[in-house]
Amino acid sequence: MSSDHVQDRLADYADEIEYPKLPAAAVHAAKARFIDTLGALIAGFDGRTCVLARRLASRMPQADGASVLGTPGRTTADLAAFVNTTTSRYAELNDEYHSPGSSHGHPSDTLMGVFAVAEYAHSSGREFITAAALAYEVYIGLADATKLPGFDSANFACIAVAAGAAKLLRLGRAELADAIGLAVVPNNALDQTRAGQLSMWKAAAAGQAGRAGVFAALLAREGMHAPSEPFTGERGWLEYVARNQAFELPPLSGNGESFAVQRTFLKQRSACASSIPAIFAVERIFAEIGDPSLIQHVTVEVNRHAKQRRGGGPARNPQTREAADHSIPYVVAAALRDGTITPRQFDDAHLADQEIRAILSRTDIVENPEFTAAFERVPVSHRARVTVELADGRVVVGESGGGGDDLTPADDIATINAKFTMLVADRIDAELLEFLWQLEQCDDVASIPPRLVLRSAATPSS
Repeated sequence: MSSDHVQDRLADYADEIEYPKLPAAAVHAAKARFIDTLGALIAGFDGRTCVLARRLASRMPQADGASVLGTPGRTTADLAAFVNTTTSRYAELNDEYHSPGSSHGHPSDTLMGVFAVAEYAHSSGREFITAAALAYEVYIGLADATKLPGFDSANFACIAVAAGAAKLLRLGRAELADAIGLAVVPNNALDQTRAGQLSMWKAAAAGQAGRAGVFAALLAREGMHAPSEPFTGERGWLEYVARNQAFELPPLSGNGESFAVQRTFLKQRSACASSIPAIFAVERIFAEIGDPSLIQHVTVEVNRHAKQRRGGGPARNPQTREAADHSIPYVVAAALRDGTITPRQFDDAHLADQEIRAILSRTDIVENPEFTAAFERVPVSHRARVTVELADGRVVVGESGGGGDDLTPADDIATINAKFTMLVADRIDAELLEFLWQLEQCDDVASIPPRLVLRSAATPSS
C-alpha cells in the first residue's frame, strides 16, 4: 500500500510513546484532566441526553465490557465510550484548547473513550496515563495543523481515541496505523452540530467520536485493514475535510519537552469558554448592582471570535439548554440575576424566566479590538468587560482577563479538588479523589468504576 506521511507519523508516535518518557508535569496534567472530566461527568449525569444514552446502553449489557460510569451497569466498550463521553460533555465543564491559528476544541472529549478501553483491557494506571497523553497529543497536533471548515472538532477526538485505544490494546505498529485509518475515513462529523438552535446532539457528538474511535481500534485488533492513504489520498481527509489547506503536523512531544496535555485550560464555570470572561466580569459587580430589576441596558465587550460565534443569531434567543450555555447574552443575563453560572442556570425554569429574558433583551454584545488582539497572540488572553446602566443613573463596570487574572485557572491540586468536590457533592466517597491523584500506582484501572457508582441517580427507565 502507498505511504501516508500523516498516518505514518501518528502511528510511529503511538508505537514509541511509553510512560517513562512522560515528564512529571505531563503525568500530573493527565491526572488533573481525568479528575476534572470525571467531575464534569457527575455534574452532567442527570441530564436528559445522558439518561437517554444510559437507557440505550442498558439494553445492550456485556459483563466483560466496560462500565457505564456512575452505575453498576456494563456494556460494550464502544457504547460505554459513547455514554460516558456524552455525559462528561453535557454540563459544559470539561477542558478547552485554544491557540492562535488553531482549531478550538475540547481534548478531554478523548478521555472517557480511552478509559473505557483501559477498563476493558485491565490496563494499569501508568498505561492509561500514557494513552491519555497520546490522545491529547494527536488531538492537539491535528488541531494545530488545520481548521475544519464545515466539520466538527469531534473529528480530532475520534482519531485521537483510536490511537489511545489501540495503544491500550497493545497493538503492533501496523495495527496502530490501521486503527487510525479506520477512524479517519468512516467518521467525519459535520459542524451543523454547533449551528442554529443547538440540540441534544451537541454533547452526543463527542460521545459518538469516542465510540467510533474505540470501534476503530477494536476492528484493527481483529485484523481489519484500513483504506490506504486515509489522510493524503486523492479522496482522503486532507482533500475533503481539511480542504487542501497547507497542512503540516507539528512536532509531537517527547524527550523532556512539554506535552500537549499540559496546554489546555480547565473551566471554572458551566458555559462555553467564550462566555466565561463575561461571567467573571459580572460576578465582580453583582453585589454593587443590587436589584436586577433596575437594569436598563447591558453592554458586553468581547473578542471578535466570541461576538461572531456566541453573541448573535440564535444566541440572542436561546431555546434549549445546549444553545443557552453557548450564548453570551444568556449567561450574562442569568449571572446578573443569580450572581454566577452553574448547571442550574440552564434548567427549564431558568430558560423560561421572564426576568432573565428581560435582561437578555437589553444586552448588546460588541467587539473590543484590544480584546481581539489579546485573544490572537501568544500567550492568549481571554478578556471581557460588562457595563451595566441602571434606572437610578448609576453605571457599573466589571472586567476580567489580563494582568494575571485570566480565564485559565492555576493547574494546581487545590483548584481542581475544589471544583471536583463541588460537582460531586456527597454522591461518591470522598476518598476517591485522593486515590485518583495516585493513579500511576494503580495496577488495574477496572478497580475505579465501582467506586464511581453514585448514591442517587436518574434511572434509565423508558
